[in-house]
Amino acid sequence: MEAVLQTRGLLSLPSNPKTRALYPSQGLKKRLFATKPQTFTGFSLSSNGVPKFPTFVSKPSGFSPKDRNLHICRAEAAAAGQPLFGEETDKPKFLGIELTTFKKIIPLGLMFFCILFNYTILRDTKDVLVVTAKGSSAEIIPFLKTWVNLPMAVGFMLLYTKLANVLSKQALFYTVIVPFIAFFGAFGFVLYPLSNYIHPQAFADKLLNVLGPRFLGPLAIMRIWTFCLFYVMAELWGSVVISVLFWGFANQITTIDEAKRFYPLFGLGANVALIFSGRTVKYFSNLRKNLGPGVDGWAISLKGMMSIVVLMGLAICLCYWWVNTYVPLPTRSKKKKEKPKMTTMESLKFLVSSRYIRDLATLVVAYGISINLVEVTWKSKLKAQFPSPNEYSAFMGDFSTATGIATFTMMLLSQFIFDKYGWGVAAKITPTVLLLTGVGFFSLILFGGPLVPTLAQFGMTPLLAAVYVGALQNIFSKSAKYSLFDPCKEMAYIPLDEDTKVKGKAAIDVVCNPLGKSGGALIQQFMILTFGSLANSTPYLGGVLLVIVLAWLAAAKSLDTQFTALRQEEELEKEMERAAVKIPVVSQEGGNGSLPSGTALDPTAGDSTSSLSEPSAPHKN
Repeated sequence: MEAVLQTRGLLSLPSNPKTRALYPSQGLKKRLFATKPQTFTGFSLSSNGVPKFPTFVSKPSGFSPKDRNLHICRAEAAAAGQPLFGEETDKPKFLGIELTTFKKIIPLGLMFFCILFNYTILRDTKDVLVVTAKGSSAEIIPFLKTWVNLPMAVGFMLLYTKLANVLSKQALFYTVIVPFIAFFGAFGFVLYPLSNYIHPQAFADKLLNVLGPRFLGPLAIMRIWTFCLFYVMAELWGSVVISVLFWGFANQITTIDEAKRFYPLFGLGANVALIFSGRTVKYFSNLRKNLGPGVDGWAISLKGMMSIVVLMGLAICLCYWWVNTYVPLPTRSKKKKEKPKMTTMESLKFLVSSRYIRDLATLVVAYGISINLVEVTWKSKLKAQFPSPNEYSAFMGDFSTATGIATFTMMLLSQFIFDKYGWGVAAKITPTVLLLTGVGFFSLILFGGPLVPTLAQFGMTPLLAAVYVGALQNIFSKSAKYSLFDPCKEMAYIPLDEDTKVKGKAAIDVVCNPLGKSGGALIQQFMILTFGSLANSTPYLGGVLLVIVLAWLAAAKSLDTQFTALRQEEELEKEMERAAVKIPVVSQEGGNGSLPSGTALDPTAGDSTSSLSEPSAPHKN
């Protein structure tokens, strides 16, 4: 288009135009279908193939009006990626969407549904296994996330990087996802039934007697090592299969226009999967009620759920194979954008140097710490209320369904919130929800005694009330995170200049995401080892949560001010660019973006002899 603009700036203009006026461009369509086409000069070819030279207009040399229809807009159309005259091909469509697009989007939607369906089952099951196991409790989770999950994730990504260098994309996809499917199937039918024989219970009991109860969490990792392995594999399913495999494949086969149109629908579909998988977990968890005495109901439930996980995994592979076999991939530019590779220290320095990036980093870290502090404490109360694995799992099934419904609703409302109240209000909703529900949750734990008579009227104990309030806290926090916090975080990068945008995102990915996830776990480990148990640490965890959320709100307020200023500055720059880049167009009457007859641009009108023999006068406004 730049070349086209330069060409239009060299148009031959009449020496004595009747009217001089500037009119805004009416776009490609108007120029393409103008009723009276013109012949343009400049560095371009004439319609009959004869080169034209700058500032001269050639006389018509016998070519027909039809030839003159082929003007410079052919170049503009080509530059804009539009089909030229005679090159349009009507592709088959259904509901206004090309069938080729349907062949990509429907399998992608099915893949995403299956992946999220599995993830919900795995996420609920992993908590049941490690929290309700004999000799374990919710105190194992902080140690598990820091000392097992994080090293396994780092090791996997190093292995994935090496495999990506030697395998094709399809081979890499199958090489990564098949071990997940095989492990979950083997766990339900082999590892769990043998757990009583391969878990070192006696050795762990001896170490616990020597080290004391404050080391219950770290020792439980060794005691129930197969359950911990399941926990890590379930966590990796979320980060590897969803983020790396699925979104990598989706970005590979979709165009930008398709992504803008259909990616939001994937988010809504994910919450539909959450609702259905929650019902599935509830169904299999309630199988224990129909079984006779002496039967391990949880083992039966686990086999049923892992069978569904395996079937869904095979369906994912089938969809992937079908798309690669029958769907043409879009052509991509081979030019790659260079991404800055920042070490941890470079990332920290960049974070400290920019107030905007500092505030954005505070949002990310504060969310990770806050949700971790409340979630682990809530799960410890959940085990106390529902000690049976089947009861615990049934509750988690209801929890997942409620989370899916709440998130689906919040996603529908999020557009209204952004339009009506703006970025600042949307960014403050998540910490506000976390603060209010967190205060209610910790208050029931710490000051539940005086509320016993009141709660008894509703048929609840302080423990059950704390479980329900904690569940509401997690439901609303996660739904606000998915529908408001994540979009706000990504929007905050948009008005930044390219260097700050790319480096800031790299810095936050390298430092803040891991810090937010492991920060809460490290705080809880310190509290447990200092005060002896998670229950004794609860008052201090509540105080830490209050400080973190207040810092989060302050950062959101500061970032809102800077974000608004940058947006206004960006809009002003755009207006200035529009005012500066004005294309002068000569017209006799009513501006419609096309040039009427009777000008030097039309060789059939005016003094064509003079326009042929003399250079046209420079254009003066």
